[in-house]
Amino acid sequence: MRKLWIIVAWLLAATLAAGCGYRFAGGGSLPENVRRVSVAILENRTAETGLENTLTNDFIYELTRSRQAEVTGADRAQARVSGTIRSVSATTVTHSDVNTSQERRVTVVVDLDMTRSDGQKIWQRQGITANETFDVGADKIATERNRQEALKRLSKRLAERLYTSMTDRF
Repeated sequence: MRKLWIIVAWLLAATLAAGCGYRFAGGGSLPENVRRVSVAILENRTAETGLENTLTNDFIYELTRSRQAEVTGADRAQARVSGTIRSVSATTVTHSDVNTSQERRVTVVVDLDMTRSDGQKIWQRQGITANETFDVGADKIATERNRQEALKRLSKRLAERLYTSMTDRF
């Protein structure tokens, strides 16, 4: 029995040592191995008040959580991340009848770029999107609350997508 355990342990160790090289997306480093970044509040070209603060804060959280970079002031940064919330739109997903929505989907589109301290653009992505559905009811206040909650969830997922897009190398 002991020999069986030794063989299993060796097989497990060999399997782990010969790993296939798989890695999680977004596990890489920032472009040009930038380690100190400043993050500007996203420009909001929509009528959605406050979304720029929510999404910027969620993106900063993703940067700091990853420990890939230090978020710092512009005077110490090697690069600056800036961007634009280009659009926020809502479309009906399900209807209870021809004139009544039951569920809507809110979609946000963001452009993001990273510029070195000398002004040279080192990374850029346009049209990064995320969407989230929310329930529509007869009460407009509850529907708006549901929409705002959907935007909060969407912001966290979009911040993850922005960070992953920035650190992926493929």
